[in-house]
Amino acid sequence: MTWDLLLTGGTPGDVAIRDGRIAAVGGPPGAARAIIDVTGCLITPGLIDLHTHVGPGYWGIDPGPVAWRSGVTTWVDAGSAGAYTAAGLRAVARAADVRVHALLNISAVGLAGRTGESRDLANCDVALAIDTIQADRELFHGVKVRIDAETVGANGVEPLRRGLAAAEACGVPVMVHIGTAPPALDEVLGLLRPGDLVTHCASGIAAPLGPAVRDAAARGVLLDLGHGSGGFAFDVLEAQLDAGLRPYTISTDLHARSLHGPVFDLPTTMAKLLACGVALPDVITAVTAHPARALDLPGGSLTVGDPADLAIFEVREEPLTVVDAHRQTRVSPIRLVNRATYVAGRPLPPRLPAAPAPWIPLTDTQRAALARREHDLRALLATPIVDVDGLAEQFPRAFPAPILPRSDSLPRSEPRSS
Repeated sequence: MTWDLLLTGGTPGDVAIRDGRIAAVGGPPGAARAIIDVTGCLITPGLIDLHTHVGPGYWGIDPGPVAWRSGVTTWVDAGSAGAYTAAGLRAVARAADVRVHALLNISAVGLAGRTGESRDLANCDVALAIDTIQADRELFHGVKVRIDAETVGANGVEPLRRGLAAAEACGVPVMVHIGTAPPALDEVLGLLRPGDLVTHCASGIAAPLGPAVRDAAARGVLLDLGHGSGGFAFDVLEAQLDAGLRPYTISTDLHARSLHGPVFDLPTTMAKLLACGVALPDVITAVTAHPARALDLPGGSLTVGDPADLAIFEVREEPLTVVDAHRQTRVSPIRLVNRATYVAGRPLPPRLPAAPAPWIPLTDTQRAALARREHDLRALLATPIVDVDGLAEQFPRAFPAPILPRSDSLPRSEPRSS
C-alpha cells in the first residue's frame, strides 16, 4: 500500500494519509510519496475552536494567519452572521484554507457592530432564522444568542426564547453568551436544554458559581470556555474546578479585540487550563473530540476514514506565564508549540497577519509590539535566505565562462592632445 503522506516518529504513532483522509494509525509504515519525520512530537486531530469570529463585521478576523501556526483546522464562527448577513459568511467559508462552520445569530443583523443586535425584537425573526439554517446545513450547526444588558436592552431573555425556538425546529443546539446582568444568570441558565452550550462559562463578569450552573451542568448543558477579551477569569475557573465543574469545550472567542491579547491563540488558551491543573489529555479532548460531538462536526479524532486534519506539536516542559481577561496570571508547566498544521492531508502555508482594524483599541505596548514584529518580519524577509554555498546552478552553461583579462593588465589609452 502506498500512502500520499506518512508522518513518522510521533505520538501516538505513525499516521498515514491517502486521498485527504486518515488511512492508518500506528501500524507498520508503508511506502509513501512523502515521508515527514515528526519524532518527539505530539500528533493530534486538527484542533476545533468552537467559538471564534471570522465573519465580516466589527469582530471578524482572517483565520488563515493564525491557523497555520496554531493547529486549528476547524473554526466555528459563533454568531458573526445573522440571516441578513449570512451571504458574507458563506463567502468567507468558501475562500478559507481551513474548515469554517457557524452558529447563526438569532438577530438577523448579526455582529456588524459591537453590540446591541437584539435590542429590536423585530431582528429576532424565528421563521427567518429557521429558513436560513435549513438552507445551508453544511455551514450552520446551531444558533447563537448573546444575553447581556448591552445586547438585549429591555428585552430580557426573549431573544434566547426565540433562539431556542429556532434551534428546536432545526434540531440543533443553542450557544448562549453570558455577561453583565440583567437578565439574571439563573433565568438564562434555567431555559437551556441538554446539549445547549454556555459560553464564557468562567466569566469574571457573569461569575457562574451558584447552584444554577451546577444544575444546568447536571442536566446536560455544556460549558464552553469562550475566553475572549472579557469572558475568562482564573479565579472563577479554579472555583468551578474545585466544585467539580470543568469546561466541556475550550474555545478562544478569538476576534479582532482578543487576537493581540489576552487570548492570542488556542494553544495559549489551552495552556491556561494546564496552569489550573487540568491534565493535557483532557485539554486535548476539549479542543478535538468534544467540540466535534457538541456540534456534530467532522474530525476531532485520529480514526481511520476521518478527514486528515492534523496538528503537530512540540510539547515543551517549560514554564509559560499566561494571563486572563482581568490581568490575573498563572504559570503553565507545559508549552505547546505548533510545528505543522494539515487540512485534508495538505500543510497550511504560512500567512502573514493583517494590521488591526482602525476601530480596535490597543495599548501603547501592543502597538509597539506590532510595530516591532513588522520591523523584524521585514528584516527577515529582506535578507536572502542562503548564500552561494546554499545554491545550485539550475541551468548549467554548455561552455565554460570566458576568462577576461584583469583590468590592471589592459592597455591604457593615451590622453588626447588638445
